[in-house]
Amino acid sequence: MSTVNTVSPAYQRRPGLLHTILLAGSVPLFLGALASDIAYSQTYQIQWSNFASWLIAGGELFAGLALLCALVNLVRASHKSGAVLTYFVLLLVTWVLGLVNAFQHAKDAWAMMPTGLVLSAIVFLLICLTAWVGLQPRSGALK
Repeated sequence: MSTVNTVSPAYQRRPGLLHTILLAGSVPLFLGALASDIAYSQTYQIQWSNFASWLIAGGELFAGLALLCALVNLVRASHKSGAVLTYFVLLLVTWVLGLVNAFQHAKDAWAMMPTGLVLSAIVFLLICLTAWVGLQPRSGALK
């Protein structure tokens, strides 16, 4: 007498190509925003603050669309726990903090520092962690 245990995978397949591009594309945008904030803190040239604002807006757009894809994946997942839920929550937190960062950068260039720099660093670290979690192969994923 033998027993067979089957495990239902969290994802039936890896995240789609568009989802992957959106998630991976948000990483350099938030990195550019952090680099622009660092450049502004060193030079006080207001144009660096403008660059950071636009890069954050682009990162928010990409991360927001990736969040929409993650929501679809979460709804379609058979088990709504584990890596699928962790990835969705990380991406949601990243997007919300990115939005707060965008509001911080909407202030005058002098008023946004140093909070804008700190928020840019936190958002960049969060998007790196989110991309790492989101792009990991899942057990049972088709290769």
